[in-house]
Amino acid sequence: MNFKINWDALGITASIACAIHCALLPLFLSSLPLFGINIIHNFWFEAGMVLLAFIIGAYSLYHGYKGHHHKILPVVLFVLGMAALCAKLFFAHHENWLLIPAVGFIVSAHFLNYRLCRGHNHAHADDCDH
Repeated sequence: MNFKINWDALGITASIACAIHCALLPLFLSSLPLFGINIIHNFWFEAGMVLLAFIIGAYSLYHGYKGHHHKILPVVLFVLGMAALCAKLFFAHHENWLLIPAVGFIVSAHFLNYRLCRGHNHAHADDCDH
């Protein structure tokens, strides 16, 4: 049985899950502190979500860049998105202004990486490793 993970789809899903967490979770789970549970604006939980997005995205984009399309634009978009996500951790009062472009950049990076990987028709450069 041959099972392959689509890392771009997983990255897009993780980015959207992060956006839903940051935007909607406070609306639905505002009663959690009454029970002693605080994941809303919890620095370590937020940092874990950013780390998860980074690990998935870095692997996906590295695979696409190195093994397929050799285009830097998806990597640049991803770095911009991750920079905005990291800034959001430390500047919580600007959370919405940083979150929206961060998710936009990261989703765009994964989508572009996905499209470039599917459309390159295996036109390999000299530095391909497969």
